[in-house]
Amino acid sequence: MNLPPVSELTVRVNYSEVDQMGVVYHARYIVWLDMARTEHLRRAGTTYREMELAGYRLVVGELHMRFRQPARYDDLVRVRCWVRELASRRVTFGYAIELADDGRLLATGSTAMMVLDATMTPARLPENIRVHLQEVPDPVRL
Repeated sequence: MNLPPVSELTVRVNYSEVDQMGVVYHARYIVWLDMARTEHLRRAGTTYREMELAGYRLVVGELHMRFRQPARYDDLVRVRCWVRELASRRVTFGYAIELADDGRLLATGSTAMMVLDATMTPARLPENIRVHLQEVPDPVRL
């Protein structure tokens, strides 16, 4: 594909996303990963909806996060997403969460997504979906 192998999503930190200390609550980052992964698939040429209609699901089997610096209310945050590893029954995505204005790295993460069929049985990723996913080296140290 001619699309960039690393996609980007920009979000502005909402007041409801910060905790009593004024920083983004840790669980909110997981939502941003999901949003970035969904957009990465869309930009690559497929969508979760299309996968589900074809009878396949990508479900989180593993999640890893490393928090480096806090994001705060009203920060503009960039979430970069890429495919770290593409196996027959698993897709591992990598993420870098940065301040959009200066690129300061706030957090990194990865999710290993298991492929299931409509009966929730492990399945192989179909070739017509697989062709949309390009494995690339990590652009940042996770």
